[in-house]
Amino acid sequence: MNREEKQALVDELSEKFQSHNAFYIADASGMSVAKINDFRRLCFNRGMEFKVYKNSFIRKALDTLGGDTSEMDAALKGQSGVLFSKESGNAPAKLLKDFYKAQAYPRGVEPKPALKGAFIDASIFIGANQLEGLTTIKGKQELLGELIGLLQSPAKNVISALSSGGNKLAGILKTLSEKEEAAG
Repeated sequence: MNREEKQALVDELSEKFQSHNAFYIADASGMSVAKINDFRRLCFNRGMEFKVYKNSFIRKALDTLGGDTSEMDAALKGQSGVLFSKESGNAPAKLLKDFYKAQAYPRGVEPKPALKGAFIDASIFIGANQLEGLTTIKGKQELLGELIGLLQSPAKNVISALSSGGNKLAGILKTLSEKEEAAG
């Protein structure tokens, strides 16, 4: 591979990092071709992509993100594959857990592909021990939805109270006016 081809690969990876709000770095070493193909198929079915890159290419592409990504260096050892997700930041973590469950790994055996690091909305998570926490993390869209729901709730309650109170008030006024007419 010549220098131009390497640079084109780094540019492609940089574009993917820019266009995906979440990506995970995983170690798939020791997996059979069949298992890797099963994992890629699962990724494809859930709208994600898994591709193996050289660590040096990943490092160069991370440098184009802006900000300090030096924490990710701990994840760039050994064989590295990148799992891209345009959806929420927890989707790849859930995918990994589902894949592990389907493979039924025996106790004491490290499941593969093993999570090495994750980059979610400019936050960095390092190590396989982060997987459980990453499955519960909420994406930007989920948080915005909850916030809008919280903001709408008090307004709906006020409108509901006013409209129901208005009906009661109108009923009372009508009854009073009828009494006055009957008395007069």
